[in-house]
Amino acid sequence: AQKDSDKSTILFYKIHIPWPIFSKYAEELFCRGKIQINPEVRRNWSESMLKPCCVPSIMKQKLPYKPKNYVTAQYTESKLQRFIGHQDPETMFTSAERSRVAYHILANMPYGSRRRGEIGIDRLEQEGIFTAAYPLHDGPYQNDYSEEVNFQKNPLPREDYYNARAILRKYWGRFGIWYKYQPLENVRLYFGEKVAIYFAWLGFYTAWLFPAAIVGFIVFLYSILSMSFNPIADQICYEGKSILMCPRCSVSAGCKYWNLSTACSKTKLAYIIDNPSTVFYSVFVCFWAVFFLEFWKRKEVTLAHQWDTMGFEEEEERPRPQFSAFAPSKRKNPITDEVEPYMPPESRFPRYLTGISVLLIMFYCNVTCTTAFCSALCMVVICLVTILVYRAGVTMLLHSANELHRTQTEYEDQLTFKVFCFQFANFYGSIFYIAFFKGRFDGYPGHYNKVFGVRLASCGTAGCLPELSQQLAIIMIGKQLIGNAKEFLIPLFKSYMKKRKSKKDQNAKGKPQSGLMARKKSEQRPLMGSSRAGNNNDLSPRWLEDYGLLPDEPLFGEYLEMIIQYGFATIFVVAFPLAPFFALLNNWLEIRLDAGKYVTQSRRPVAHKAEDIGVWFTILNVVTRIAVICNAFIIAFTSEFLPRTLYRYSVDPSMEGYLNYTLSWAPDGTTELPCRYRGYRDREGKLTYFYWQLTACRLAFVVAFEHFVFAISLLIDIVVPDIPAALQIKIRREEYLAKKALEGQDDAAPPLPDNGEMDGAALGR
Repeated sequence: AQKDSDKSTILFYKIHIPWPIFSKYAEELFCRGKIQINPEVRRNWSESMLKPCCVPSIMKQKLPYKPKNYVTAQYTESKLQRFIGHQDPETMFTSAERSRVAYHILANMPYGSRRRGEIGIDRLEQEGIFTAAYPLHDGPYQNDYSEEVNFQKNPLPREDYYNARAILRKYWGRFGIWYKYQPLENVRLYFGEKVAIYFAWLGFYTAWLFPAAIVGFIVFLYSILSMSFNPIADQICYEGKSILMCPRCSVSAGCKYWNLSTACSKTKLAYIIDNPSTVFYSVFVCFWAVFFLEFWKRKEVTLAHQWDTMGFEEEEERPRPQFSAFAPSKRKNPITDEVEPYMPPESRFPRYLTGISVLLIMFYCNVTCTTAFCSALCMVVICLVTILVYRAGVTMLLHSANELHRTQTEYEDQLTFKVFCFQFANFYGSIFYIAFFKGRFDGYPGHYNKVFGVRLASCGTAGCLPELSQQLAIIMIGKQLIGNAKEFLIPLFKSYMKKRKSKKDQNAKGKPQSGLMARKKSEQRPLMGSSRAGNNNDLSPRWLEDYGLLPDEPLFGEYLEMIIQYGFATIFVVAFPLAPFFALLNNWLEIRLDAGKYVTQSRRPVAHKAEDIGVWFTILNVVTRIAVICNAFIIAFTSEFLPRTLYRYSVDPSMEGYLNYTLSWAPDGTTELPCRYRGYRDREGKLTYFYWQLTACRLAFVVAFEHFVFAISLLIDIVVPDIPAALQIKIRREEYLAKKALEGQDDAAPPLPDNGEMDGAALGR
């Protein structure tokens, strides 16, 4: 779409690729053609388990059109006759594949000086020459479609027989089918592998959250029911009436002495998140996270094979236009043996230093504001400003010629890494402060530590763990509620405002024409759709309808939201056992909201290919390692589990006198009245022998805990192969069949085996 010189008329240019040009670029982009039908029947895990019991799976959907499986091979123009559909080449490839080839041509076409980066449709959009460039949707999503199509007479289903967008709306983009499996193959054929792999991962992650949520909910109920069997709370409630505690700040500042019994109710509530069952649950979640990653690796490889994207990033992905324009030299690609632009490592290193410097400066600013103003409102404002400034700076560095990344995957990986590091500090900074630093360096009466004349904060009456749990609940649940409301309401508001503006312009200047592409009213109909026209009153052409939709947004924000949630559900799960439960509820809604946004509210994105979820898997792996270590430290240093255990086995199994053992007397002359404070010190302020015993036990627990979990993780990684054995055989078998078919010997090739079990649970919900 392009605005005319008078800034009032919008001209539309419809791009079509003739077959000879498409065939040339399809071979250059390593597109894959269909060789023969694959008779494999793919089943999900629930259907495989319920079928022997003759019980139907309620999660299964029966779609009016289910894409067929094919054995494919890399397309070669010289062997066109060997591919299925060569009789009608214009429909041999899907509309998603055609849009990808069209975008590649437009993105790499120079319109000026290459050295100034005047290349491609994206640069033209940035300069305002074009207002938008997008593939067209396959008709309106409200359209009817044929429920019954005679595919025997039509072995190659054509887009005229069904409306893929309407099918996705009915069987994917509605919340009423939240418990159904996603039609991922239909999503892939319509939106491309990059969008499909995100929804596959989100569905897989949501399905795996179910057991973690169930166990966490049981642990939470057990903790509530066992609250009355807490002897420490009884000691605080009754013996605490005679124990005078020291003020939490100076008396001149308004703080007063207080009785320990006032902490009775908070101590009872603290038991819900600080008892042996939560320790067990943290160990369970650590192993759950390890198994989740291992089985996702297997599923990811299976999907890459099914979708013909294995080896795509190494062999098939083309250099970015910006890289081609600004790369200082050229060399042969070691895999394809083609001459490509090249950036030497010594030229790239100074550019990386610039990006890392920006990252460290903004990281320092964020951590400083988080720790210094953790409980103040100004922390929110300061952190929000630093987020906006940092993300704008990183995006500018990556978009400019400062950091030259060869492929789009490398570019997105670098952007993801830099922004995630900062967001990690932003979301988890205050939580890490409460969990590991607050109340540990504040000192004791007469020797309090101060920063800029202000005494360091101490924990509440029941310790820091309840405060940590409260902070987690507010941040996680509040973020999810605000995020879902934003994803649901903001697109509707933007769409409403855009349509309102369009109607105003139409009333002011008459019905807008689409330049040379406008049709007569009698000819206006959806560009692609079902044979039945749907709404006869809708005479707007497809390109005009899609122009009124919201621009498609990258998946970066969706991945980031889920990875942050994954951190809440694993890193601090010992302080908030209900985190996986709330994550599960959120994801059931998130999948359908995102699906509905893609189908009904956004323009159709370019169908980019993707082999996997990219750098996000590395980030997930790092977050899992951090979760194991953090859970070990929280159990050892933040909770009361180890102090109680050590006292029970070294002092008194009945736990009598435990309260008095954990309280110290203020040194003489440091307070107006004799008072107690939490700590393991004598009357002179020196650390007791029990403190050193406890510290040794804490460190030993951390080392034993993380070594045990990581050892099991390594064992699982060795025992469970990343590529299932059945899939390895299937890959070699399909390569053999494709080779024989291209050589004209496909009649001699027996059919593929049925490996239905490989589809697994990753289809998700």
